[in-house]
Amino acid sequence: MFNNHATRILRTVTSHHSLAKQSFLFNSKTTTKKALSPLSSSFHTTPITPSNAKLIQQLRKTTGAPMVECKKAISDPEVNGDFDKATEWLRKHGSAKMSSKLAGRDASEGLVGICISASSEKNVASIVRVNSETDFASRSPDFSTLVETVAGATLKIGSSNDIEELKTLPDVQKALDDAIIAIRENLQITSASTITASKPNSVLAGYVHGKIFGDKLAGTAAAIVELAPINSDKETKTNEEIVEIGKKLAMHIVAAKPEYMTPKDVPEDIIQKEKEILMEQMADSGKPVEILEKIVTGRLGKFYQGVCLVEQSHMLEDGNPKVSKALKGHGLELVAYKSISIQ
Repeated sequence: MFNNHATRILRTVTSHHSLAKQSFLFNSKTTTKKALSPLSSSFHTTPITPSNAKLIQQLRKTTGAPMVECKKAISDPEVNGDFDKATEWLRKHGSAKMSSKLAGRDASEGLVGICISASSEKNVASIVRVNSETDFASRSPDFSTLVETVAGATLKIGSSNDIEELKTLPDVQKALDDAIIAIRENLQITSASTITASKPNSVLAGYVHGKIFGDKLAGTAAAIVELAPINSDKETKTNEEIVEIGKKLAMHIVAAKPEYMTPKDVPEDIIQKEKEILMEQMADSGKPVEILEKIVTGRLGKFYQGVCLVEQSHMLEDGNPKVSKALKGHGLELVAYKSISIQ
């Protein structure tokens, strides 16, 4: 009896074990089948072939974008292995994605640049500043190219000096996208302005200090100037000579950092504040007010020499005469100037 009972229990256990084994094998096959099944039909990518691998390397070299982004671009079904489409894909997706990630990060380094068009149709000069997060990034060829592109495009918007308008220009958009993809930093156009010749015989000139690459007009500081003959009927200098004189003046501006062109350009509140400071310095002198006022007027001359360009001693002229005197000696007058720097 005991043996019969044991036999029945053994058969039951064996039967349950067999069913469990079949269930396990079924589930394992199902699981394996799901694991090996292809990706959902809602997401397709172009497979990486040897030819595509070469395209990825070329895209990486051309754009400077990370390898992962290049693979995504080449593999996109809309791109289908087309190099030009892949480049456009990076601009649309890569730069937009990077810009959103980088927005708000401090960008206090960078470069400034100038561009001068002295054609008969349009005599105009531009001066711009583009900021980056690090000094290292601003030293790259991609960044210098961006600065030059922005300076050239600024000539097109003329006196509007509208940075938002500048960003909508196709060549600026492309250069900015390319630079963001390659450099992967927060890059911002922070200043853009122009000088348009106000006289028929005006000559525009400029200088860039601290150029990173000798053939590019991008550096750490820059200035542009407009000079014109005092007597248009008696022109003693050629355009080339005036450009050279203008370049030397721009070099002086970069070094001396004047705040205004002439004493007349200094705001009245600034002058009054300076007068008050000078009067306080002599308050205990015991001299009559009339005498003090004359002394203050004389000392204001030194103040103007520090902040007004035409009153400064020209650093690059023999004997260091006043800028106004040096230009007059060349038969020229200063019509306008602009300067900019990173620091």
